[in-house]
Amino acid sequence: MSDMKVLFVDDSPTMRRIIANSLIKIGFSDLVAAENGVDALNKLKDTDVDLIITDWNMPEMNGEKLVIKLRENPRYKDTPILVVTTRGMQEDVVAAVRIGADGYMVKPFSPEVLKQKIKGILK
Repeated sequence: MSDMKVLFVDDSPTMRRIIANSLIKIGFSDLVAAENGVDALNKLKDTDVDLIITDWNMPEMNGEKLVIKLRENPRYKDTPILVVTTRGMQEDVVAAVRIGADGYMVKPFSPEVLKQKIKGILK
């Protein structure tokens, strides 16, 4: 897993730091951070990634719109996407999966939970 490049998207600087620290703790080192969907798409213009972790609720472009845009792009139509949210609501899960997300995780989470979720979607 450690040679994979991971893009993670969250509007909260604190949450970005937590996600980065968690990813590093479980063995990832090639990380790209973005603060919303627009920022993420801009960063993806210059780099290929193997895994995308995105927050669901963000300003400018939320996780739902980002996942839809990624799935419309042939380059990212099969890239594993893990959605992270504070709301563990069933309709969010259903919506995320319906538009093409591979997995779903509720905040707060431990590095161990993150590792299990990533393993689950990389199979």
